[in-house]
Amino acid sequence: MSNKHGSLSIDSENLFPIIKKWLYSDHDIFYRELISNGCDAITKLKKLEMMGEYELPADYKAKIEVIVNPDEKTLKFIDNGLGMTADEVEEYICQIAFSGATDFIEKYKDKANDDQIIGHFGLGFYSAFMVADEVTIDTLSYKEGSTPVHWTCDGGSDYDIADGGKTTVGTEITLYLNEDCLEFANEYRAREVIEKYCSFMPTEIYLTKANAEPEYETINPEDKLDTDTVIETIIEEAKTEEKENENGEKEVVEISPQKEKLKILKRPVPLNDTNPLWAKNPKDCTDEEYKAFYRKVFMDYKEPLFWIHLNMDYPFNLKGILYFPKINTEYDSIEGTIKLYNNQVFIADNIKEVIPEFLMLLKGVIDCPDLPLNVSRSALQNDGFVKKISDYITKKVADKLTGMCKTDKDSYEKYWDDISPFIKFGCLKDEKFCDKMNDSILFKNLDHKYLTLPELLKKEEETKEDSAASATEESAETSENTETSTTEAPENEEEKDSRKVVYYVTDEAQQGQYINLFKEQGMDAVILDHNIDSSFISQLERRNDHYKFMRIDADVTDTLKEDIPEEDLKDATDTLTEVFHKALSNDKLNIQVEKLKNADIASIITLSEEGRRMQDMMKMYAAGGMGGMDSSMFAADATLTLNAANDLVKYILENKDSENVPMFCEQLYDLAMLSNQPLTPDAMTKFIARSNKIMMLLAK
Repeated sequence: MSNKHGSLSIDSENLFPIIKKWLYSDHDIFYRELISNGCDAITKLKKLEMMGEYELPADYKAKIEVIVNPDEKTLKFIDNGLGMTADEVEEYICQIAFSGATDFIEKYKDKANDDQIIGHFGLGFYSAFMVADEVTIDTLSYKEGSTPVHWTCDGGSDYDIADGGKTTVGTEITLYLNEDCLEFANEYRAREVIEKYCSFMPTEIYLTKANAEPEYETINPEDKLDTDTVIETIIEEAKTEEKENENGEKEVVEISPQKEKLKILKRPVPLNDTNPLWAKNPKDCTDEEYKAFYRKVFMDYKEPLFWIHLNMDYPFNLKGILYFPKINTEYDSIEGTIKLYNNQVFIADNIKEVIPEFLMLLKGVIDCPDLPLNVSRSALQNDGFVKKISDYITKKVADKLTGMCKTDKDSYEKYWDDISPFIKFGCLKDEKFCDKMNDSILFKNLDHKYLTLPELLKKEEETKEDSAASATEESAETSENTETSTTEAPENEEEKDSRKVVYYVTDEAQQGQYINLFKEQGMDAVILDHNIDSSFISQLERRNDHYKFMRIDADVTDTLKEDIPEEDLKDATDTLTEVFHKALSNDKLNIQVEKLKNADIASIITLSEEGRRMQDMMKMYAAGGMGGMDSSMFAADATLTLNAANDLVKYILENKDSENVPMFCEQLYDLAMLSNQPLTPDAMTKFIARSNKIMMLLAK
């Protein structure tokens, strides 16, 4: 072939794909493109043999070699795939954005399965010019009688093509790196990038450094392979040791016989795993293999809780493994990694169009050959096929979790505290996921037992029925001893709010007093101590109108109270309201008087559920630097409930003009506040001083 000089042909209709290639944010991605091109060439050659179009040599071993040469500032990518003729070089390389796979599939469309070929040769190749001033190609086609071709281009629109000197079938691409990108000729940097993008490509990849000193290893003769280059035979002398025999005499004993070893050139080790775990049948994978894969890919040495192996062939091809890691307590610190692959070629991390946002809290790999290598976020957003993939993954996760809840409840409960933030986040983000998970969400009660929502509501109903029966019995006894009932429940009380109430606590230690009150009356509550819980229960209430959530200190329930004559209650409330408003210098504080069944409790603070949620929302906005309304404006929702059965409250009621009463009022208020939330530094200082003063009164 005579030498030829020409200009690269860029068809306007093919211009957009190459522009996208040049818009890569990471320049190191050229490694992926050139290596995946080599994989394509090898895949095609193997297919040709399968179709009877070509016969591979008996000793053929598919491989891709990457050779770094920091001295000459070059990089070589060598494959032993099908190679190219001069015409093919002009067609696939000189006409930018022409996909070699398109032509290959058209030619062999009756014999080849097109979804198994990535087919971006000609596109990805030009990513090399992001880092190189000049690129050369030396290639020899598998076709009989082909001559080797040498192609060179300095990054402009001109190229030169001539006969080459390559003697083996395949392609060798050489990059002459520009001064800004010499890091890519560093062996360790090259290894890092290859492991990032190519860890699971289907062809073995070997990395070597040009002119490096040979490395050797010693093996046993029985371990020798035909490909090993033996440097020398090493005789290891027998090892002896002086020991004392049974007669007490010392003698030399052989503890290790003479051995023969072979010194060989160190065997090259591929950087990639050509048969990753996700590509295998789940039935063929052991738990230890799943754990080892997790450690290797994510460098996380804490064992995952469990995993889901995705394996789908229809209506689209998708394989992968999703791991549920042990999640940190704080939701904000959860960081997952979902690696997206195309035919074992790494595409990107955490693409939310393909992976639902809440699944990104997990760690895993997903391989979908139907997705393009050069993923465009804007294109994916409008792709109905991508939405189907996302929905499928969500469904498989929900199926796994609900199935575990039904068939392996013990394990599910054991994992719950770790996985609940992920599940709740998923419910907030995806209504379909929420619908599937609704009856598999667990709530931990005050005895630290786990209940599903249906179980919880059933238990609440049984508790309510027991309380009603008990109240009926007490009412009957009262009727026998008195002519008229002292109080009468409003007829429309049930109509006022017929929803079932689920009580909850956010801090077991802080709300201990309320918990004790509940337990004394056989009542229960659930523990919601994660900072995602507030949003989660609000969403549950919006979607279900037959129950509501109330924090344990949102109200004093009837179960905790005893009946008291209405007239006595009004007089006590009026008196104590006046006394406490004056003592606390706060005439906006709601004062309520009830006769609690536990006489040891003097006072408790309650804050309406609506007021608390609004307050929490304002705090969240303030913490996020968003400004907003002053949360103190909801303080009017707080109520100080005084226990008419308590001796100290009785003392204040009967001695309202005593000089110590204002001090006692302040103390009762602070004690009630302490059972609800921490005091401010100023309030705590006053509380301590006042406590000392009260103790001094007792000491006199």
